[in-house]
Amino acid sequence: MAGENGLSFTEFSKFCSELEKISSTLELTAKISEFLQRLRDDDIYNFCLFITGKIYPQWDEREVGVGVGLIYEALRLTTGLKRNKIEEYVRDTGDLGLASELALKRKLQTSLFTEELTLSYLRYVFDSMSSLSGEKSQKKKIRMLVDLFSSASPIEARYLTRLLLGEMRLGVGEGILRDAIAKAFGVDSSIVERAYMVTNDFGKVAIIAKKEGEDGLRKLKITPHTPVRMMLAQVAESPESAINDIGESAVEWKFDGTRVQIHYADGKVTIFSRRLENVTHALPDVVEMVKKSVESGVILDGEAVAMKDGKPLPFQHILQRFRRKHDVAKAMEKTPIEVNLFDILYCKNRTSDAGEVIDLPYTERRRLLELVVKSNNGIRIAKSHLTSDPNEVRRIFENAINAGHEGVMLKKPDSPYIPGKRGKNWLKLKEVMETLDLVVVGGEWGEGKRSHLISSFTLACIDENQELIPVGRVATGFTEEDLEELTELLKPDIEVEEGKKIVFRPKYVFEVAYQEIQKSPKYESGYALRFPRFVRLRDDKDIHEADTIERISKLYESQFSSNR
Repeated sequence: MAGENGLSFTEFSKFCSELEKISSTLELTAKISEFLQRLRDDDIYNFCLFITGKIYPQWDEREVGVGVGLIYEALRLTTGLKRNKIEEYVRDTGDLGLASELALKRKLQTSLFTEELTLSYLRYVFDSMSSLSGEKSQKKKIRMLVDLFSSASPIEARYLTRLLLGEMRLGVGEGILRDAIAKAFGVDSSIVERAYMVTNDFGKVAIIAKKEGEDGLRKLKITPHTPVRMMLAQVAESPESAINDIGESAVEWKFDGTRVQIHYADGKVTIFSRRLENVTHALPDVVEMVKKSVESGVILDGEAVAMKDGKPLPFQHILQRFRRKHDVAKAMEKTPIEVNLFDILYCKNRTSDAGEVIDLPYTERRRLLELVVKSNNGIRIAKSHLTSDPNEVRRIFENAINAGHEGVMLKKPDSPYIPGKRGKNWLKLKEVMETLDLVVVGGEWGEGKRSHLISSFTLACIDENQELIPVGRVATGFTEEDLEELTELLKPDIEVEEGKKIVFRPKYVFEVAYQEIQKSPKYESGYALRFPRFVRLRDDKDIHEADTIERISKLYESQFSSNR
């Protein structure tokens, strides 16, 4: 299958086209498993990333930096077609990948120079793109893109475009790839999953599975400066139900901030967000806090909160800090941060040589956390209260709410830290206000003084096939500042504009409150939100973490049972 230079991008693209026609999870897994077995070792890594729409692991600081605008320009230069013609193809197909395929089929000019596209050649070009910086980098990227599209066949153009935009539309999620690797190399899927949770790199996991089998995968351990999937919590209905599920619980405040995973080892501090993005550059103040207050050789889990006059600032302020690339010092002054630490995943100097402590019970991890962290200005260990009394839980909950936070967390004292899992070892209790996390897929420009701002947004949930289906629009709950910030954030991801209407490349999640869910033929989901209101941008959430049609259906049904 692979030539002298490795797997051709034509073969990869044809395989992707086959996968696109399959809806069965078992069939997808079997197909990918069989394909993996036929790959050379040096193609496995790129294949595992590319098939899920990733060029680098999420935590890798490198990024190709190619958005919708650069692709339009590269297609225009490659094909000789006008941009409005390419936009017309996007409107007709609903996909810039398919539009790229059509554009190459109907191009008006031929290419003088072409290079055979292979996975390894694309890796070389992507790495070159990610290393570019400065004023002329955009022009250089366009030239490199033109070279790629000039060498691509129409079907290759479809998947090249999708890969650059990070959305392959194949329905291949982490679970399918995990099971395909397990099946291909004869290893247990739970061992593959554990290896992935501590490395967050399926390419690396697949290569080790092939070469070393289960023994090699078991040897993969948590290492500083490579992020670990964060443990998640289920929702508790009440203090009574939480205590009924867990029994005696360690109760902590649920802070109104955003998760941070802090790695401090070898003289270096690295900070990752909940989405495993490296946000160290935006938080130099936190880096200094850690160096002053934390023992080296650790990986810590906590929550960063934007604070002013002893009160937490709205969630958006902390996200502004995380996204900041310029004027960081000014942002630090405007939005000071406090860090509340509540868990430890790795502790090199106070445990065995391996350092990994996620399998220790919560109470033992807390003991280690208290040994390695000295609470100081800006950094502290979150208070933990052991109780089996629902009234005591309620008292702590009310204290957290009065302090401006979200509620409480209840944790099972003997529970391990399970990366990436949402289970009943951790439960969260929040104020009662039903919200949905939905993906922004479209919008409209405003009118009058707001004509330069996107002032309403179309939202989508995830269906059974992991596709996005619209469920409503939101146009209230925004401040003027919110709209200015969201317009700036979303403009690079506009795929099509037709009059006032906009179609976005799906990338961001909104948390939206609503009064009621209604049945509606207006939207593809079959549901609509009555009086939806913007709560906040969930920049800490990936679009795959958005709410599903299944949850919306259950919430719709529960409205009737609660009104009986």
